[in-house]
Amino acid sequence: MNSTAINASTHAPTRILIVEDDRDIASMLIDLMKEAGYAAEAVGSAMEMDRLLKKKEFQVIVLDGMLPGEDGFSICRRIRSSSTVPILMLTALTKEIDRVIGLELGADDYVTKPFNSRELLARIKALLRRSSYALQVKPVQEAMTFAGWRIDPVTRELTDSEGVHVSLTTAEFDVLLVFCQNPRQVMNRQEILARTHAGSAGPVERSIDVHVSRVRQKIEPDYKDPTFIKTVRLGGYIFTPEVAIAQD
Repeated sequence: MNSTAINASTHAPTRILIVEDDRDIASMLIDLMKEAGYAAEAVGSAMEMDRLLKKKEFQVIVLDGMLPGEDGFSICRRIRSSSTVPILMLTALTKEIDRVIGLELGADDYVTKPFNSRELLARIKALLRRSSYALQVKPVQEAMTFAGWRIDPVTRELTDSEGVHVSLTTAEFDVLLVFCQNPRQVMNRQEILARTHAGSAGPVERSIDVHVSRVRQKIEPDYKDPTFIKTVRLGGYIFTPEVAIAQD
């Protein structure tokens, strides 16, 4: 799948892909999306999804967790390995561990069935705002370095000391960027949420912990004993490395 799947023309209608095997729910979701002004299509399996993604680009994927054949969690992990397209998991699984697993696999948000239509639309709008923000070019924002790493807010790229690009989801990049812009400051989860443009309808506060965990796995020398992003008891997190403007 093309890693630039969210880079559709700003003049084209926002395209939502619904991966849902229940035809009644899929039909209802298509109607809901169209009423909100989106262009929506639905498929019922991973195979159908793969065929469609080879032909078209989508700005958000609404992904059912329980599907015939390859389930939504496996699909989420596979998509995330090559794309930053926002993914909203939609599933009847209600346990907290299922929500956490979905987020750990790369989902940007998680809604359980039965769902409130207004809430679902609000969360989709929040994901679109975040991805839109991610594509905005901000020339006043300069690339930064920390502990051999380089992060560029304009190109949205993270590279290691060897210049190798490291893939991050939109949410993961936002979290790391906030830390780099506020080094050696204790930040609680609400502050991080507010500064990552999640909005009031964004991911649950618990998801910040998941995104931090995923960032640690990608940048820490030993993610099981993190030294870059430290947890502050009853406080939140603190980013410890010295951050400097990149000298290109």
